[in-house]
Amino acid sequence: MTHRRSSAVAQGMGLIGIAAAMSGVMFTGWGFSLWSCRPSTKLMVQRAVVARDPPQDNQPTAGKSALIGTMALTLLSSAVAAGRGQRRSKAQSIVIARAGAADYHSLVADLEELVRTKNCGPILIRLSWHDAGVFSDGELKGGCPNAAMRFTDGGEGTFGANAGLPDVALGVLAPITAKYVPTLISHADLWALAANVAIRLMGGPEVKTRFGRKDAESSQESVESQEGRLPDADKGIDHLRDIFYPKGFDDAAIVALSGAHTVGRCYLERSGFDGFWTEDPYKFDNSYFKDMLTKQYASETTAKGCPQHRDAATGTIMLISDLALLTDPAFKTHVERYAEDQNAYFQDFVKAWVKLQENGVSDLRDDL
Repeated sequence: MTHRRSSAVAQGMGLIGIAAAMSGVMFTGWGFSLWSCRPSTKLMVQRAVVARDPPQDNQPTAGKSALIGTMALTLLSSAVAAGRGQRRSKAQSIVIARAGAADYHSLVADLEELVRTKNCGPILIRLSWHDAGVFSDGELKGGCPNAAMRFTDGGEGTFGANAGLPDVALGVLAPITAKYVPTLISHADLWALAANVAIRLMGGPEVKTRFGRKDAESSQESVESQEGRLPDADKGIDHLRDIFYPKGFDDAAIVALSGAHTVGRCYLERSGFDGFWTEDPYKFDNSYFKDMLTKQYASETTAKGCPQHRDAATGTIMLISDLALLTDPAFKTHVERYAEDQNAYFQDFVKAWVKLQENGVSDLRDDL
């Protein structure tokens, strides 16, 4: 908040106090917050609940208090106007009696209900993963979580790696999107939050979501291609490092992020691969790593001609990029550690996942 706006708010609130003292008015529940889901921010009066006794005809200060109250509201309105169009910074992140918290909690409750009733947790995780995963700081530059996938006239919404996301994932999320975007949250922030709610509800770790991602306004804000940015399921260790190192991840983080395959499945019509990775595809735990070390996987080719591996006893699968984690000692040591210690896996996953969700964006904040 600038000095001028801060002064206006302070003066306004001071005058309100004087008006209250003169007229017997009690002001309760004032809520001011710096809130935005866009690059610009607004200082908003979220709620002013006024409780007072009926005015008495013989009350000599009633007219004066009304005048002072009007002056106070004028100052506050000026502060509101001054706040429009200004970019938010950490120094401006002053929250006084935040009244928007109820909206946030309603959003989380709606997401929880969606995940429970639709069993859509895995695809919400994939949605956030592929939105953020295009970031690169190697030979390829740029990319960030900006919800560009919602445009299907070109760009990320047409990438083969994103099959099923612009239609199925966004279709499932549509009622919540209509209710909360853009008045409370951006598309990109919603996708990140939805994934993190899904991880928790499916038994995984608590992941803190920060906010402030800016939505793409057209498919033109997509990256140029999925090549070199999103991993291919039929490639090995060198490819994984080529994809993830430019995003700032080390070997442990690559293994931890691969562990998200503990939930969900491959759909033949979307990816060409077919099957569940684990026997409980809606439970977020370390089964992916345990299975990798204990099950017997045989090579097969799907009806779409894609190579993969399947355990005959349970029918679960592993992709080439999954089993590749066992071919390099630097990767395998983390597979073994995560299979043995789920808490260690959760800790490393959260660290890597938050970095993935926040790569390429700045000035994120802790609340909406």
